[in-house]
Amino acid sequence: MTMDCCESPMASATSRRALLLGGASFAAWAYLPKFARAADGRDPRLVVVILRGALDGLATVAPIGDPDYAGLHGSIALRTDGPNAAVMLDSFFALHPAMPAFARMYREKKAAVIHAVATSYRDRSHFDGQDVLESGFAEPGRVQSGWLNRALENLPRGDRVMRALAVGPTTPLVLRGSAPTVGWAPVALPQAADDTAMRLAELYQHRDPALATALTQGLQLDKAAQGDDMKPKPGTNGVAAMRLVARGAAKLMAADDGPRIGALAFDGWDTHANEGGPVGRLAQLLSGLDGALAEFESGLGDRWRDTVIVVATEFGRTARINGTEGTDHGTGTIALLAGGAVKGGRVIADWPGLKPANLYQGRDLAPTTDLRAVMKGVLYDQFGLGERVLAEQVFPDSAPVKPMKGLVA
Repeated sequence: MTMDCCESPMASATSRRALLLGGASFAAWAYLPKFARAADGRDPRLVVVILRGALDGLATVAPIGDPDYAGLHGSIALRTDGPNAAVMLDSFFALHPAMPAFARMYREKKAAVIHAVATSYRDRSHFDGQDVLESGFAEPGRVQSGWLNRALENLPRGDRVMRALAVGPTTPLVLRGSAPTVGWAPVALPQAADDTAMRLAELYQHRDPALATALTQGLQLDKAAQGDDMKPKPGTNGVAAMRLVARGAAKLMAADDGPRIGALAFDGWDTHANEGGPVGRLAQLLSGLDGALAEFESGLGDRWRDTVIVVATEFGRTARINGTEGTDHGTGTIALLAGGAVKGGRVIADWPGLKPANLYQGRDLAPTTDLRAVMKGVLYDQFGLGERVLAEQVFPDSAPVKPMKGLVA
């Protein structure tokens, strides 16, 4: 059994804010490019959801049609009959029953799956895997900025909206960089912190008007996100927090002057033991994720039409279950797309098969698609970023990885 399951990209947060959010964090940087008001009427939005801990892709979108799947996943394998049956997406792949909203979006051709996908990282450290996933570099330890932030910096010049939102103790690496990020969580701030922020805004009003405006608007965003329906209820856990954070993010991103691009990170996907099949721990997590997607759909309103949500994780999990009814750190997994702008109703996969000879290092689903191709394709279709910019600036030294075009309708 892999022993780095307790790794965390940061020390355990003990703040009231982190406890209320139960392992969820959100950050968004707003940018209002001129092309968003183009003649076609599109006002595109992008949300990147990072599942930290490594999602079991074989348990989420199960290759029911592969004759080796059931034997490898054993007691946690999904079935298409009996109670809690999986939902067939096509003649080969089935979706976990805990995701009815995603299943409906898939039927409506507003959701898609990319299977047997992975970053370029091939070891099994959460630290390094998340670094590669969020930095966009081919290997860990290269940079302290994220690929999504670099994508923002390469959008056509337009009117910047000096607003951002951060939920949780840190901004995800994927959105870190030179672009300013100012904001607060959608939970009640202590009055002292609120007063301090206002004093800072007053202090910088003459020295740095732009920063003062950002601070003031950040406070306004915080208050706007604190309606009664946004306050954590007693007993809120990480699963409920997924919906809570998505609801607040959608409310802000639906505004005309709200963020266009955001990143969420949900913890807790390291299922070494008692993973569960159609019911159990993973099912609860997937239910929270499914609920978050539904919150975006309802909360964005008309903006949903031009929205793409990408769900990704640092690596997959082993094809064979372990002795504690869980799965260990693996390689190939899935990426999910949802949103009104998605060209969905598809499972996109160059399926490698699950026979022992086809497994990566004899234990994992072999990756056949580079996750950077998916991200590049979304950025190319959704925002018009060119292949050269994507290969040199957003995902440096990645020219051989071509964008997976046609993901956006």
